[in-house]
Amino acid sequence: MSTTYLMKKPSPYTVSLVVLIPLTLILCFTSLLPLSAYLRNPLASTAGVATSGGSAACVGTTAGAGAVRAARAPAATADDVSDDGVGSHQQRPAAAAEELMSVLVGVHTMPGKHSRRHLIRMAYALQQQQTPAPAPARVDVRFVLCARPMPPEHRAFVALEARVYGDVLVLDCAENAEDGKTYTYFASLPAMLGSGSGGRPPYDYVMKVDDDTFLQLDALVETLRSAPREDMYCGSGLPFHNREFPPFMLGMGYLLSWDLVEWIATSDMVRREAKGVEDLTTGKWLNMGHKAKNRVNIFPRMYDYKSAKAEDFLENTIGVHQLKQDLRWAHTLEHFNVTRLEPSSKLHNF
Repeated sequence: MSTTYLMKKPSPYTVSLVVLIPLTLILCFTSLLPLSAYLRNPLASTAGVATSGGSAACVGTTAGAGAVRAARAPAATADDVSDDGVGSHQQRPAAAAEELMSVLVGVHTMPGKHSRRHLIRMAYALQQQQTPAPAPARVDVRFVLCARPMPPEHRAFVALEARVYGDVLVLDCAENAEDGKTYTYFASLPAMLGSGSGGRPPYDYVMKVDDDTFLQLDALVETLRSAPREDMYCGSGLPFHNREFPPFMLGMGYLLSWDLVEWIATSDMVRREAKGVEDLTTGKWLNMGHKAKNRVNIFPRMYDYKSAKAEDFLENTIGVHQLKQDLRWAHTLEHFNVTRLEPSSKLHNF
């Protein structure tokens, strides 16, 4: 048996492979480290961009009078609550953190609505203006889903969203608005987020909003700036109800102060009355429990979509409801200049 092949001089091609392959592996491994870190914590990897004015996915936003800035944020959990108790990973000066108003916006949606969630992310991410707010607020937007039923294809896509955007809250409930989803949402938050720190709750206000409602976050924050921080129920009442003390707020979107969220989580009465038409049911809890003595009625600033005509949108709008079709979203976003683009070349004609 011949062994002369062992004595052959290696070709230049072979030598190149021996040198280049280890070098390539080292470079690939090095470049993958930041990617894996990003998947574990999207905000930490992009904090430099977010805090310097760059735009990112709208998961957590800093909003204020005349300013809404978007930034990626992980899903709100007890471990994610920062030292200022607002569930934020962004670095802020200690003095500003002490004065920061915080709002959790829970967008109630269903697992299969992947494109709708992406549209809402982009819509809130683009709500930003150049003028800095004198007193910013932390607004964290989360998508609220029930774990049942969730077909395999939806489960896979929801898992991807949760890993990439970190803005998905999956609750242990059945996906039915009248079967206790709203109760599970509010009642789960204290255990998920803890009691905050430094005498402050994780959030000052918690909002439940439909996925066919578009919010003007800066207008919402400005309204809350003068609202009570305790025993507070804010939303749009029916026009024929008591304007000062409506019995319930419409389900298109309403907020509770954190103390009411904690009360819901511990009340046996609320647990027994968990099911029913969700907006009526929430008002029923508060009325039966003699809660929410501070009621902020923002009617008519939250209203149903009527048409694409400019006169059908109010100048001081907080929210537009009944955007069940993408065309209605397009009309609404265009009216509020969310989709305005300056042409970057002659190929674009917006």
